[in-house]
Amino acid sequence: MYVVTGATGKFGTLAVEGLVNQVPVEQIAVVVRDPAKAARFGELGVEVRKGDYSDPASLADAFREGDRVLFVSGSEVGQRVPQHKAVIDAAKAAGVALLAYTSVLGGPAADFELAREHQITERYLIDSGVPYALLRNGWYHEVYTEALGQSVANGGLLTSAAEGSRVASAARADYAAAGVAVLTGEGHEGAEYELSGDEAWSFEEFAAEVSRVIGKDFPVNRVTPEAHRGILESVGLPPTLAPVIAGIDDAISRGLLAGTSGDLSRLIGRPTTPIADAIAQSAKNL
Repeated sequence: MYVVTGATGKFGTLAVEGLVNQVPVEQIAVVVRDPAKAARFGELGVEVRKGDYSDPASLADAFREGDRVLFVSGSEVGQRVPQHKAVIDAAKAAGVALLAYTSVLGGPAADFELAREHQITERYLIDSGVPYALLRNGWYHEVYTEALGQSVANGGLLTSAAEGSRVASAARADYAAAGVAVLTGEGHEGAEYELSGDEAWSFEEFAAEVSRVIGKDFPVNRVTPEAHRGILESVGLPPTLAPVIAGIDDAISRGLLAGTSGDLSRLIGRPTTPIADAIAQSAKNL
């Protein structure tokens, strides 16, 4: 069976849709916290299994011997280490054939706070003896394009990244397609893929493209890291999480999300989605 965890999230949904287009639906299963939210998968013939990252007991029946699992990392920053360990323990007990984990670009070399839980998970997975593949995802286009309407309303793109900093982002669908490729392909056991877009872009280039598409000036509004954290807190981000998110821009300033290894386009067999395409798609909804 080809199994996707966290399948009702945006990434997981794309992965399941990709699998449905490539393998017989009776060979696909999803592991979800709330099976009711996965009803549409069940209607397609996908097997729906209950499994909550925060409830290790619920994961006891989430996997089967020989499963090839796309392990989508949890979204609860600060809680992910015990959650991820519970998933790995359950996968090991079941005897899965492969556990492909969505990690972070740079792996052990990523020194920003958001990467820490991924690094601990990677080491735990490697040490567990479970056959694994590491999908080290870079930044998503959607981090910027899904908030484009708000950014336009607020008068520009807010960032504390240094001028000239570049981001090799890719579309969420690109990363999901890579997960499907690893799950359904051969020879990926023990692989560590550095996944990112084919081209790195600067915030100035992003703003210029948005300006061109919407027909009015869309500036880059740079603030200090301290001011950035304060703004994030003012819009409701918890004080513990604001520095983590602002820390991403510091990582961008230091080039940690600018790498273009080509692993992603090689896995999916096509160029990654250009940032201009993502901007154009998002701008349709403005």
